Amino acid sequence: MDAMHGYGVSATKYLQTHYSDAQGWFLFVSFAADLRNTFFVFFPIWFHLRESVGIKLIWVAVVGDWLNLVFKWILFGERPYWWVHETPYYSNTSKPQIEQFPMTCETGPGSPSGHAMGAAGVYYAMVTSILAIMLSNKKTMSTTALYLRSSLWVLFWTVQICVCLSRVFIGAHFPHQVIAGVITGMIVAEVFNRQQWIYRASLQKYFNITLFLLSFAVGFYLLLKAVGVDLLWTLEKAQKWCVNPAWVHMDTTPFASLLRNMGTLFGLGLGLHSPLYTESKKSGSAPFRISCIISSLLLLHLFDSIKPPTHTAALFYLLSFCKSATVPLVTVSIIPYCVSGALSLPSKKQL
Repeated sequence: MDAMHGYGVSATKYLQTHYSDAQGWFLFVSFAADLRNTFFVFFPIWFHLRESVGIKLIWVAVVGDWLNLVFKWILFGERPYWWVHETPYYSNTSKPQIEQFPMTCETGPGSPSGHAMGAAGVYYAMVTSILAIMLSNKKTMSTTALYLRSSLWVLFWTVQICVCLSRVFIGAHFPHQVIAGVITGMIVAEVFNRQQWIYRASLQKYFNITLFLLSFAVGFYLLLKAVGVDLLWTLEKAQKWCVNPAWVHMDTTPFASLLRNMGTLFGLGLGLHSPLYTESKKSGSAPFRISCIISSLLLLHLFDSIKPPTHTAALFYLLSFCKSATVPLVTVSIIPYCVSGALSLPSKKQL
């Protein structure tokens, strides 16, 4: 395994040496591939354009990231930025010096890559959904269908390659970790492509699944801790080897992502079964949809700027759960209800 890690560090060093001019691009790609953008950008757009796709994106992102957490706890994956300092692999040669960036110092285990897995799952779900929508018309010409398929899949793989290279470039992951992330992300998305129950799940089912996923993860953590396995071993390494302590963020810890995802899934259930959603669903015009998208993006952008306090871990996790639950709740029910009411005011005044 040390040899594989050694080749991975060499890949990071090669990219940083020969493609340093692309640093800005790689940093942007890592930022764009964060699942936060799925919740705050892709979900609002897709939900108001095609509700079923928006719902599927949330399920793919949440369950995929939950599986990523479990896999990371099982596989104990190293990260290049700390492994290179602790390994005896370079005892007979000079140790490579790899540069760190603000997004390098993630605090969880490294395998599989969460960014690669999330991007692969979300983009796979979007590409297959677009193809299903566009090709549902049997009148679509075979050449047009071929061109559409080719274009979307080329775009998909271009995004995945960029994400993988960016994660290796910043020293957050080894190459085999990002490849594993892409494969598992696509599998998760394909599984949910075949599920229909998620579109008619009751609030009780949303609550039960959220509780099960949360209980399983916490129970798994407590079980391994009881037998002497510290699943937070990576936090100490991040704090020790990150060149800038300010780059070690609490929101990259395993429990932060767990509570964030559980809040998002539960918030979606609350939104879909809210009386406000039922009332606003009666409106489906183009101006209504466009207004909902613009309002959602603007409000969620402002909402995302509110950061929970980090001085107390328990309070941070609780507020992260509540903040994450608010995002789909606002997108699904509150904003459409307000937009519907605003658009109906002119007609009421005429009466």
